[in-house]
Amino acid sequence: MTVVRIASIAGGVLLVGWTLLSAIRTVILPRSAQVAITRWVFRTLRVPFRLIAGERRTYDARDRVMALYAPVGLVCLPAVWLSLVCVGFTLIFFGVRGSSLSDAFHLSGSSLTTLGFAPADTLAERTVAFIAAGFGLFLAALMVTYLPSMYSAFSRRETEVALLEVRAGNPPSAVEFLQRHHAIGWLDDLDDTWLGWERWFADLEESHTSYPALAFFRSPLPDQSWVVAAGTVLDAASMYMSCIPDGQMGPPGVCVRAGYLALRDIAGFFGIPFDPDPAPDDRISITRAEFDAAMAQLAAAGVPLVDDHAQAWLAFAGWRVNYDGVLLALAQITMAPVAPWTSDRSAPGLGEPRIRRFGRRLHGESAADREADARTYNHFRR
Repeated sequence: MTVVRIASIAGGVLLVGWTLLSAIRTVILPRSAQVAITRWVFRTLRVPFRLIAGERRTYDARDRVMALYAPVGLVCLPAVWLSLVCVGFTLIFFGVRGSSLSDAFHLSGSSLTTLGFAPADTLAERTVAFIAAGFGLFLAALMVTYLPSMYSAFSRRETEVALLEVRAGNPPSAVEFLQRHHAIGWLDDLDDTWLGWERWFADLEESHTSYPALAFFRSPLPDQSWVVAAGTVLDAASMYMSCIPDGQMGPPGVCVRAGYLALRDIAGFFGIPFDPDPAPDDRISITRAEFDAAMAQLAAAGVPLVDDHAQAWLAFAGWRVNYDGVLLALAQITMAPVAPWTSDRSAPGLGEPRIRRFGRRLHGESAADREADARTYNHFRR
């Protein structure tokens, strides 16, 4: 056996093994893992989808295009796995048989698909053919188990997202959430709600880092989004603790912590930078004027509020700073529908959202800074 044939067998074995390991890490491994093949497939597909869903199109048109992004990616992923394994076994058959690459490819395809239209003559060829057939069946079985698991997690996520419309309106907002619960007399009985969303965030973190394609699966209704739902609940819990007299810190505080940890883990998986330990007075994307307008709206609806609005603002900002940057970045990369205090302040069509970064303080900013911020965010909202 020549050196070329030995190198061909070694290269084929390495390629098949690497592809198989990538498939196992993507489908079976119950933890987040950066898989080169999976990342390449989805990044490559994202380019034409982003071009088709251009900024000049209406949101409904862009939503229809991006709704196909994740499903098409999932279809392409096993095709890429199978193609790489086919190339790997082509190299192995070339080394074992010593014939042309065309004949080796013919035998590789026949074995992987278990069609058997190409004969394997020697014992070595038959052994490799049996192994190739097993790999083909294994990859097919992976996808059979992968899709139900993913859609089960998708269903759990979307149930709560859909139910939020009843409690927080459409598009949902933290102010509407608090108003409606006050109107029905539930404002002092929200502990189970906060704890339920804490479990939702825990499930979100586990499922969207184990199955990252889930982050790009859009809701059945175009005006709903898991990112918007997450931001609405986190803002509602933060306002509840900051603005409502005698608001308990326990359940809503646990909900906010579970939420920002989940969003940070998902953002970290996608390479989104964030400050893991922001200062309570670091700048956030919500302005004091927006917060005061929200307080006025709550007061007009008869919601009981604390007297010290300045302290309430500082308390709210201290909670929001933990998830502000990652929330807006996730709204950007998922092309979330416009909703108050989430996707209404990120610029569409950019690789990263133009948000006010960490390190600028709530106090001591100049009038020029405030005017520049106002112009920037008014431009993004148009």
